[in-house]
Order: sequence, then C-alpha cells, then structure tokens
Amino acid sequence: MRVPASTYRLQIRRGFTLFDAAATVPYLKSLGADWVYLSPILTAEQGSDHGYDVTDPSAVDPERGGPEGLVALSRAAREHGMGVLVDIVPNHVGVASPPQNPWWWSLLREGRESPYADAFDVDWDLGGGRIRLPMLGSDDDLDKLEVVDGELRYYDHRFPIAPGTYTEGDSPRDVHNRQHYELMDWRRADSELNYRRFFAVTTLAGIRVEEPHVFEEAHAEVGRWFREGLVDGLRVDHPDGLADPAGYLRWLKDLTGGAYVLVEKILEPGESLPGEFATEGTTGYDALADVDRVFVDPAGEAALDALDASLRGTASADYAEMIRGTKRMIADGILRSEVLRLARLVPESHGLAIEDAADAIAEIIASFPVYRTYLPTGAEVLKEACESAAAHRPDLEVAVGTLLPLLLDPANPIAVRFQQTSGMVMAKGVEDTAFYRYTRLGTLTEVGAEPTEFAVAPDEFHQRMARRQAELPLSMTTLSTHDTKRSEDARARISVLAELPDEWAGTLASLRQLAPIPDGPYENLLWQAVIGAWPASRERLQGYAQKAAREAGNSTTWTNPDEDFESRVRGAVDAAFDDGRVATVIEDFVARIDAYAASNSLAAKLVQLTMPGVPDVYQGSEFWERSLTDPDNRRPVDFAVRQAELEKLDGGTLPASGTEPAKLLVTSRALRVRRDRPELFQGYAPVRATGAAAGHLLGFSRGDGAPGALTLATRLPAGLEAAGGWRDTAVVLSAVMRDELTGAVHGPGAVSVADVLGTYPVALLVPVEGEQG
Repeated sequence: MRVPASTYRLQIRRGFTLFDAAATVPYLKSLGADWVYLSPILTAEQGSDHGYDVTDPSAVDPERGGPEGLVALSRAAREHGMGVLVDIVPNHVGVASPPQNPWWWSLLREGRESPYADAFDVDWDLGGGRIRLPMLGSDDDLDKLEVVDGELRYYDHRFPIAPGTYTEGDSPRDVHNRQHYELMDWRRADSELNYRRFFAVTTLAGIRVEEPHVFEEAHAEVGRWFREGLVDGLRVDHPDGLADPAGYLRWLKDLTGGAYVLVEKILEPGESLPGEFATEGTTGYDALADVDRVFVDPAGEAALDALDASLRGTASADYAEMIRGTKRMIADGILRSEVLRLARLVPESHGLAIEDAADAIAEIIASFPVYRTYLPTGAEVLKEACESAAAHRPDLEVAVGTLLPLLLDPANPIAVRFQQTSGMVMAKGVEDTAFYRYTRLGTLTEVGAEPTEFAVAPDEFHQRMARRQAELPLSMTTLSTHDTKRSEDARARISVLAELPDEWAGTLASLRQLAPIPDGPYENLLWQAVIGAWPASRERLQGYAQKAAREAGNSTTWTNPDEDFESRVRGAVDAAFDDGRVATVIEDFVARIDAYAASNSLAAKLVQLTMPGVPDVYQGSEFWERSLTDPDNRRPVDFAVRQAELEKLDGGTLPASGTEPAKLLVTSRALRVRRDRPELFQGYAPVRATGAAAGHLLGFSRGDGAPGALTLATRLPAGLEAAGGWRDTAVVLSAVMRDELTGAVHGPGAVSVADVLGTYPVALLVPVEGEQG
C-alpha cells in the first residue's frame, strides 16, 4: 500500500478543473506536498461547486475536466513523484434535476419495476406505491403542471411520464395521478417523505450500496481509476449513513487492491474507530480539536462563562441539556419522517402505537453520546442511551424497554435504520444548531470537537499524540476543510480571547451598544466571527451572519425568517463598514491581538504538520486562512501569488514573523522535511522545558530511538509577553540541530528558548547529519 507523507486538498469545479489542478502540481511539489487530494470528481449536478451531489457515478464530470482531465492530473502527479487521493460519496446521489440522474429518472418513470428500484431506500407502502417528491410551493400547485415534449413540467422542473399513462388531451393533473411519483408541498417533507436522504436535504437521495450490484455499478468508475493506475487512495464521505459501513469498507479495499482509504468520521471524546473498519483512519477532525485546545488558555474559562451567563440573563449555557433539546427538536422536526419510518418498523405484536414508538425513538436518539453504533460494536452505548432516555422521560420507560431488544439485534431492519438515523440527528442537532447557540468561544464549536472541553494541557496533548502514533499513525490530520465552521487562522485569532477575556468583554459591550442585536449569545458569536475573519468583505460577513442566525434557530429560522431580527443583523454587519465608530472598535481590537493570533496560527500549523498522522493542507491555507463556514471556505485560490512568494523564500528572503509569507515558510519547510526525511518522523516523545516560562512551550520529538525532527511552538503568547518573555527557559537537545525555518544551528546540550525562538514563535529542528551530541 502506497501511503502519503502529506496531502494538499483541492476543490475541483467548473472554475477550477482537473486540468487546472494538473497545472498546479509543480507548485504543490515545490511546496512540499506529497499527494494531491481532490474533492469529488464524478458527474454532479450541473453548476455544483462542491461535487457531493453526484448524479452519474459512471463518469468523471465533464464540467470538472472529464476523464481526460483526470488523466492529465494523474500524469502530472506521476511526473512529479506525487500520489492522488480522491473524495468519493457512497451514501447518496443528487436528485435536484431528475433528467441529470439516469438512476433517479428510471425510478420515477418505472417505479418498482425500475432496475434501480432497490438502489434507493424507498418506503413504497407509505406512498401507496409512489415516491413522494416535495417539489411544490403548495399542493394547489398541481394545477400548474404541464405536459411538454412527453414530460411532466412544473415551471423549470422536469419529470418523466410512465409508458401508457398519457393520451393527448389528458389533463396534466390526471397524468400526474397515474405516475410512480407524487409531487407534494415541500413543507410536507419533514414528516411525510418516504425516501431516505442525506440529513434533511431532499435533493440528495440515499442509495443502498449494501446491495452488491448497487455497489458494483456505483463504483465501476472508481475501480477503473485503480486498475489504470490513475488514483492511489480514497476519502470516503459520510460512511455513518451506510447500512453496513464495515462491509462497505471491506468491499472498497478489495476493489482498490488494498489502497489507502480514509473515512470522514466524527469521533466523540473517548470514542475509537471500530476495529473492523478496513481504513487507515479518519479525515482528521479529532486531530484538529486537540491542536486547537492546546493553544487555548484554561484560565479564561471562568470569565468567558460569566460573560456568556450575562448575555443569556441566566446561568451559563448547559451544553449537555442544550444538545439533548436540539437533537430532540431535529428528531421531531426536519427529520420527523425518518423517525416515523423507524416507528413503522416496530412489529404490531409489540403493542406500541406508532406515535408512542416515535416518541421513544426520538428520545433515545436525543440521548445518544456518539453518532452511531456499529452493532455489535457499541451495544453498551445503545443501552446507556436507552437508560438515559427512560430516566429523562419516565413515561417512556416501557416503550424504551420494548424497543431496546429490537435495536440491539444487528439483523433487524429497525436496528439497521436506527444506526443510519442517529448520526443524521446528531449532525443537524449539534453541528448545525447547537454549535451556533453555544457561543462562549468560537474555537471550541468546530466539526468533530467537544465544546465543553475548553482547553487541553500539554501533558494531556502528549498522551493523545502518543496514542495516535501507536494506534492511528496513518490517519489524517487537518486544521481546515470544506466543512469547518471557521478556518484555522480565524480560530487561532478567536483563541486569543481566552487569554484576554476581560478585554473581549469590553470590546463586545462597545459593539453591542453601537450596533445592537436583540440576541446576546448570537451577538457574541457574530462579533467573534467578524474579529476572526477581519478584514473581510461585506458580502462574506452578511452571508455568514444570516446563515449563523438561521442555523441557531433562536431568533429566526430558515423556514420562517424573522425579517425584523434579520434587518437588525444586516444593520450590525453594515455598521462594521459604514459606521466609523464600529470599524474603529473592530480594527483596534484586531490590532491589539493580531501578533498573538499570528503566533497561534504558526504554532498550530507547525504542530499539525509535524504531529503523528498524515497532514493535510486545505487549498490556500499556506497563506492566512480566515474563512468562515461554507460556501465562504470554498472561495478561489490565487496560486500564482503563492508560487511567487515561495520563490522569494527559496531565494533566501526571510519573512518577518506575523506576516503571511511566514506561514508559507512554516508550511513549505515542514512539508518538505516530512516528505524528504521520513526517517525523522517514526516516533513521538514530549520535549520538556525548564525555567520560568516552561508552560508556554509545546515541544515534541518525532524520533524513535535516534534523534528525530523536533517541534517547538509557543503557546499562550499574550500571557508569555505579560510575564516578561522566555527569560531563563531552556530545552536540552541531544544532537546538533538546524532550524529549518531560519537555518540557525543549536545544541547539543541545554539551549535557550529565547535564542531558538528569537525570529519566529516556532522552530522545526532537524539533526545535522554526521554531527551527534
């Protein structure tokens, strides 16, 4: 199995095709990246900028460069000694435009007789033999249907007409009533949908890759990539949505000849990947959470909790109770149709009415501490969730007890679907709702993180890294992705607030007075985001502000927007650009913390690139990456500018600390060492400092017996400066070592941290060959 030393993620779309990616390969090679990591490239909904709405798995998307583009990219990678990793989407397909998806078109045209009927997860009985499509503005819109060119049309939406169901002169409504599908009011989807979808997205229909022939057809093109040597590894999107993730991964390993495979899997605290998963690890959200927290000051927790309490006018938010409520809200709301489908799977002989079963199922899911079980793995988690649900709702104790044996049986259809559903509720209730409500420090509410864990001490960080090295040495590490709520340098800046909580409280008070919004916790979320992303365009911040407010769902929602509240939000964002007083508050605070934020950014980047695991660099993040949630984090990247700056660095220019080229320096030097000297990254051991500021240094060696690469990174820089700097702090080097960033040589023996970190807040030391201590 070929394994990457590192990856570089590229978002492939119409505006940046596989041919463009091929042209970028020489720069990525120079940067130090080992593999090119591509977003989904199979044919997707036309105009899609992300590719997760695959409409035809049989071919590379023409809009993204087509098969010729993949050949060009692969050839460029091979010429530069690089590998190729591709993101695939096995859980669902895009169905927003039926004519674009031949599988879906066939299903709608032929119903249960379609060769793709068992490819989709449809409850035909609920729909009376018809698949329900929530496409109409209201049910009265059936009168707006037309028959055009042998198809049923609803405005720009096109649907097939089954053979023998239309005669010239028939009314469109009558024709509709004879089809294998039923168009209905979109509002009915939450409780009446009868096909599995991706989360609550009705335009993404779940497919059943647990069926061998479905797997084979859905992955025929993927298999070709490996047979023809075009691709070296895969990233699997959302395996938790599959009926049998472990079985799927075994098939995938066989298909790819044992290639390197990663899964996009959220691991909750204390949770491990199932041992039966045929994978090298996750896409790195667990690593992201650890890196973020080791650079957060635990001393700021009490003050930020107090600020949160004052904004709420009550006690500080109880996160556990919050997420129980938000998950229950999702189970009773936008995912009600999934819960009801589970309830219908309870045998009548068990004596549970559907409503009672649904109530109990929703309560069990709301009590779940992880995304899902993988029965029999996780059976104890399910039992504990049922105990918690019964304790929280004693009136449901009998119903929960009745359900438990069914949910524990891996062969029972309700157990299979329950495992597919619990993660959907978790994702929507936690990441897409609670993360916008729990606002004390934005760094903490990131995908895959546990927001109640405020900070991680260096000793705990070292223990986690030692486990990572021992158990998942090939798992990915990351700091930014296309799914992160805030990109790495926005979080690095927000983390400074934990060091200066009183100053943040004063700044927030000024912003709230000058541009008030009637939702205190949301104001904290919004202004942290503005500070983290600044400078940012008005359009970017307005887009984030609206999305964040609607996701939180406290003062406005997607389905029922509160225009008065949203007007206040727009006004506050506009004030950042139009009111000099607001702009001054923002700019003064950013200026106050920016040196500390840059220190955090460089430290987090170096740690992520040199810690155990396979580091990924998200496109463009070798410069400052202060994006907010999607689609903000999918903006185009200017690679020419980065190439020019890299050439300056390679020409001997040493950038000033805190500048954008300094991050490029850290990124390129770390990537090059990982690629070119893998023998320096074979183990893990903490490096302890002595002296007055020892607690402000995070250090580790990647050697395994022999001296290896050694990372030194500043933590809590505001506190370090306030305490008078490094002073007598020192570390002991066992060999003569060169800093890859500055070229300076240090050791052996005790060396002053002030000397080693005199130019940058980080150092990457490597043994000077032939000179040992």
